[in-house]
Amino acid sequence: MLEFYGYWISTALLSALYLASAHMYATKGQWVREALTELGYRANNLVPFMIIVNILGPVAILSRVSVPLSDLAYAGVFFHLLLSGLAHIGVRRPVGALPAATGLALLITSFMTQNDARDVPSPYVQAAVL
Repeated sequence: MLEFYGYWISTALLSALYLASAHMYATKGQWVREALTELGYRANNLVPFMIIVNILGPVAILSRVSVPLSDLAYAGVFFHLLLSGLAHIGVRRPVGALPAATGLALLITSFMTQNDARDVPSPYVQAAVL
């Protein structure tokens, strides 16, 4: 039962983090572009893409239309959070990596407990446990 609640709480918080990020990308475009440029990214092309990805990732995980799509969304979110945290560390701003670290903790909790809360299990959770 603890895993069930752990899944839904971590997934809800992770989704809220991503949807808040999408909202920030959409409403504070100039500030986001400047921040991404400081991290070494070409922000003009990246911002619209990140708005879409930050919305579709949580939707794929929460809706779970198909297990492979949900697992692919978990992988995409994992790499996004990992690279985001490393980008902040790379420019010597470790405080900027805290949201990514929090997101990684929520993501791992959500991924590892998803089979306890969902009817159709993901085959990759058993592989990760072994």
